[in-house]
Amino acid sequence: MLQGRAEEIRVIEALLAEARSGGSGVLVIKAAPGMGKSALLDHAAQAAGGAHVLRVAGVQMEAELPFAALHLLLRPVLDRLDTLPGPQAAALRGAFGLAEVTETDRFLVGLAALTLLSELAGERPLLCLIDDAQWLDHASASALLFAARRLRSEGIALVVAARDDHDAFPTAGLHELRLHGLVREEAERLLDDRLPAHLRERVLKEADGNPLALIELSRAACESELEFGGPLPLTKRLREAFAGRVHRLPEPTRTMLAVAAAEDTGDLGIVLAAAGTLGIPADALEPAELAGLVRVTSGLVRFHHPLLRSAAYQGPPSSQRRAIHRALAGSVSTDRRGWHLAVAATGPDEQIADALERSAERARARSGYAAMAAAYERAAQLSADQEHQARRLAAAAGAASEAGQPSRAAELSTSAEQLTDDPLTLARLAEVRAAAAFDEGSPQQAARILIQGAARIAEIAPQPAARMLVSASHNAWFAGATELSAEAARQLDRVALPPGNDLAGVTSGLALVLGGDLETGYPLVSDYLRQASPSSIEEQLTTAHPVFVAGRLDHALDLSTSLAARCRAEGRIRLLPFVLDQLAYSQLLTGRHRDARDNAADGLQIALDTGQAHHATGLRGILAWLAAVEGDEERCRAVAEDGVRFALTHSGRAVGLLATWALAMLDLTQGRDQAALDRLQARRRGSSHFSTRIVADEVEAAVRLGLPERVLEPLALFQRWTELSGEAWAGALAARCHALIHDSEEHFTRALDLHKLADQPYEQARTRLAYGEWLRRRRRKAEARPHLRHAQEAFERLDARPWADRAAGELRAAGEATLTRRRAAPGAQLTAQELQVLRLAATGATNRDIAAHLILSPRTVGQHLYKAFPKLGISSRTELARLDLDQL
Repeated sequence: MLQGRAEEIRVIEALLAEARSGGSGVLVIKAAPGMGKSALLDHAAQAAGGAHVLRVAGVQMEAELPFAALHLLLRPVLDRLDTLPGPQAAALRGAFGLAEVTETDRFLVGLAALTLLSELAGERPLLCLIDDAQWLDHASASALLFAARRLRSEGIALVVAARDDHDAFPTAGLHELRLHGLVREEAERLLDDRLPAHLRERVLKEADGNPLALIELSRAACESELEFGGPLPLTKRLREAFAGRVHRLPEPTRTMLAVAAAEDTGDLGIVLAAAGTLGIPADALEPAELAGLVRVTSGLVRFHHPLLRSAAYQGPPSSQRRAIHRALAGSVSTDRRGWHLAVAATGPDEQIADALERSAERARARSGYAAMAAAYERAAQLSADQEHQARRLAAAAGAASEAGQPSRAAELSTSAEQLTDDPLTLARLAEVRAAAAFDEGSPQQAARILIQGAARIAEIAPQPAARMLVSASHNAWFAGATELSAEAARQLDRVALPPGNDLAGVTSGLALVLGGDLETGYPLVSDYLRQASPSSIEEQLTTAHPVFVAGRLDHALDLSTSLAARCRAEGRIRLLPFVLDQLAYSQLLTGRHRDARDNAADGLQIALDTGQAHHATGLRGILAWLAAVEGDEERCRAVAEDGVRFALTHSGRAVGLLATWALAMLDLTQGRDQAALDRLQARRRGSSHFSTRIVADEVEAAVRLGLPERVLEPLALFQRWTELSGEAWAGALAARCHALIHDSEEHFTRALDLHKLADQPYEQARTRLAYGEWLRRRRRKAEARPHLRHAQEAFERLDARPWADRAAGELRAAGEATLTRRRAAPGAQLTAQELQVLRLAATGATNRDIAAHLILSPRTVGQHLYKAFPKLGISSRTELARLDLDQL
């Protein structure tokens, strides 16, 4: 089967060599059935030398058991669970049914798997082989993909084989190797020597270079003197060839193979027990082993090829297959028993449906949401009562949404809605459809669905209705949909909430601010924030949006820092992209550019690993803005333009704001003032809150163009907002804007006084630069130089090269005889992740603690320290503790 695969073998052996040298890598082999994927995995296992080898194969089945494949892969090393951080160990034990567990973030299981594999690789290199990945249960696939995307320096080689269907196994961002058919010379070497000459050309043509087809079709032709008719799809031809091989076996053996095919784990004990129930002797498996169709190793029955399993299962009539599943139901665990009985059922059966429902709830506890959806969906099909069917379909839809399957969730919701008029069920379905609408690109549609759903239950279930309307408000703001925001607020105002709950007030305030009525709306938002004392993560998340709308940057920084720490400590990985977006944005606004870059990069990687496109776009916007300020035009454009396109195609004005602002900042630093002004003013249509933040850049571009009249309206709005907020940072920016427009030294000095009350080094440097330029133009060079020097030094500390160069040029024009450029900080060569690791290591945190915090493996943390210490001229954690890392 490795005929003609020299290049593929070279790639695999290079991956193994990388693992032996302490690196890690992932290779996904994709091809049609029979192209030699499994054979390449066999070669990898043989070439692994002294490395640990873990292997698992997905199995096509109707039931989806959560984390079944991951459990099989990690079963040989589960004795090491106690070496993991507590939350990770608990997550794996719960996922594998080894302990009772409450619901956890499903991505925490992936991090735990990464840590466990890293521990094993600490002894010697590790090779993980995943075959037939297209058939992995969804929970295992999600966990393994999460771990795969975060492999760095563990000494792990992960090789995955999957069919090349476009949706069979999502591998975006991983190295793919596609297998193609063999050339004629290589193909001829695989033909059976007994094949008659008159059939050779036919087999070569029909097989089209597929190695398994060449072997199986030529063997079938030899054994059956088969004359082939017209061309057939390859998988059908192979299935017919395999079916012929199975059909030639004795009847008891064929039944035994059908039992083994129906029992997806391949457990020999279960297969033999079920076969015994059917009156099949244990030695009936022997002819299939001798024929090379199956092999029995370590108590497991393994088919030579998945199509053999399919042929064995499809061979018996449907009545016999149902009998086989009933026999298996008596030999397996509780969850699997329900599934076998469900397959054997011929009509509605409430008893089996109840069993599947209980199985679904056990899957929920293990964060196996895809399995939960599958169990509820099958339970609905077996329901004898329409209301039960609707309720179970609704539960399936919710689980599919949690599993990150928005299309499936929407389809299940539609089916459920046709079966019920129960308002609570319909409201739950509305939440599912809204989540799907948001994920698929329409926050506006999501808001509309939630508002309609909440209206059905406002009187009978006020708390869920309020939750839906708050979510609708956020979606409307996200889309810039003023009318929907106002409608959500009006409905929430009519919901009977407990005394002290001011969600209606803040939602009304947000709607008014979005609509431009700042004087009425802002006080409502401000009052809510004065009274709010959120304790849970969910309450803090609800508070975060009003905090940013109110412009409370210090509060926003503290809140998002706390949220990020809690999410990391509690393993709430799915929330981290949103929280890190908020944190990085607050750091950007307060001039903590390096911290913003680190957190945005971290959040972006997690967003990509967890499939959160909207948050990925927002985080890209932050990185693009920082690249623009640093003068990296190529990086800025590459990142920002993706964000702008996403916002345009997904109706998300807010998510594209930063990307547009970044491109405008790039124009501003490069002297393209007209382009900058046009971008900012086109983008300004929409949320008044977001508009306020970009006014300072609009004003600068307009003044440099001699067009101050174009920014008088947005500046007036910004002034209103500033006076209502009382925030010093906003007052400083507003004063700078007035100074530029009115050519006023008084406003410049007021801006500098206000900057002293708000720690924003970047904005303060911008003000000093503008004031220094103003002074120099009036020939007050001696007064200008201190401001320009301060600005240049601040910009250099922030790595804002275009701005530093502009300040340096002004200094020269102001008569500065020599310029002493700031020496690069000792940590200038550190990567973002190295700096994060160092800061945590300096607190005394262990590598394992740091790994859990940053969602890495402990070995990758160690590698970061190994690379970072020489860059700082140190060699130990003791020396690290003496450094002032804030100055790096």
